[in-house]
Amino acid sequence: MESVWIAGIGWAQWFVRSHIDYRQIFDRQFIIWLIRGGTALYWRMSIQGKLRRIALNQQGLLKTDSFGRGKQATLRVIEHLGYVQIDTISVVERAHHHVLRSRISNYQSKYLDQLVRERKIFEYWFHAAAWLPMRDYRFALPRMTQQNGERSWFENCDKKLISNILERIKSEGPQRARDFEDTRKGKKGWWDWKPAKQALEQMFMQGELMVSGREGFQKVYDLPERVLPDGVDTRLPSMNEYASHLIDISLRAHGFAAQQSITYLRKGHKLRNAVGEQLQERVDAGLLTTVKLKDNSIAYLDPDLLERRAPRCKAEVRILSPFDNAIIQRIRGREIFDFDYQIECYVPHQKRQYGYFCLPLLYRDRFVGRLDCKAHRAKQMLEIKSVHIERKVDDRFIGALCEAVKSFAGFNRCEEIIISSASQKQWFAEL
Repeated sequence: MESVWIAGIGWAQWFVRSHIDYRQIFDRQFIIWLIRGGTALYWRMSIQGKLRRIALNQQGLLKTDSFGRGKQATLRVIEHLGYVQIDTISVVERAHHHVLRSRISNYQSKYLDQLVRERKIFEYWFHAAAWLPMRDYRFALPRMTQQNGERSWFENCDKKLISNILERIKSEGPQRARDFEDTRKGKKGWWDWKPAKQALEQMFMQGELMVSGREGFQKVYDLPERVLPDGVDTRLPSMNEYASHLIDISLRAHGFAAQQSITYLRKGHKLRNAVGEQLQERVDAGLLTTVKLKDNSIAYLDPDLLERRAPRCKAEVRILSPFDNAIIQRIRGREIFDFDYQIECYVPHQKRQYGYFCLPLLYRDRFVGRLDCKAHRAKQMLEIKSVHIERKVDDRFIGALCEAVKSFAGFNRCEEIIISSASQKQWFAEL
């Protein structure tokens, strides 16, 4: 337990009489004692509250620009988090840009393109499509070589077509899917990829091709030897090396992690066993300790993190992406933040509770609600469809929410903000 004293009548009375809902903010048990004729305030921070702060601090979400600013900060974020997920949905700015902007106040989308050209990051797969640090390239090889039970996307891909496409890229240089003719007839669905696209993605997943960049949002495919920088490590990691890598990423990005979180969406009992064995070895060596989470699962973390004073948090609202590293794992969101988040664009319309693309709202160190909005780019207008506040908030919340919405509108290149529902306008009085 972390203990903090505020001694003296003035400080104690100010804190008690302030408008801050300290139970919400700190999740603390408050006791007021009379000591030597003066009032002192004493609190103990629960382990759950401290874990929240640790997780958000490791994610770079408690301080402004904790990774710095500009292009180099963009690289530092990707290297620290281990990946930034790519998604095609563009109701608001796409997920990869949104995640980076949440941590870098002056982030610009061109930074990603520049880092790709400089061969500092590459596109592949983490638990989903993502930008990854080039220094971690070798740890993408187990999936490329179909280790750990991973399988190719298209089992019946045309081998002759694959060979022809590979020869064309070798001789003509980088190609997009649109550079290959679609010989099929009839109506095609959204995900009904033409054979050439399937072949390109098959070779991409198997490591025979890499993405050298994007034009618009279309992948440009090229040979690995023309994309990888000199000196990059291309050795296939052993199972223990791979398990160690996943553990290191989780602990660096989140501060602590349960075993199921470390192996999130990864197949193979051999990998899970290797992760479990390495975690126990680190505990036995005193490198890690364990804490029990709300669902009685065991989380692992550096014991020094528990000994340090919990990081501070400000009365700020952050509007996060549904694909943000801090919230992408639903079980972890429930265990750590008591916040059950699910993106509803994949949920049938009649079953949605909050909206098509609701964005998690982080206030201080708690997820307090969701914001459903849409950027109408042609009109340069951000439409607020609804806001759902699910926790008690203090008097500073509305001002912080309005500041966050104004900043988010600017990020989406919107000059006007409209509130669709009259009943929601109470939350935006300061806009």
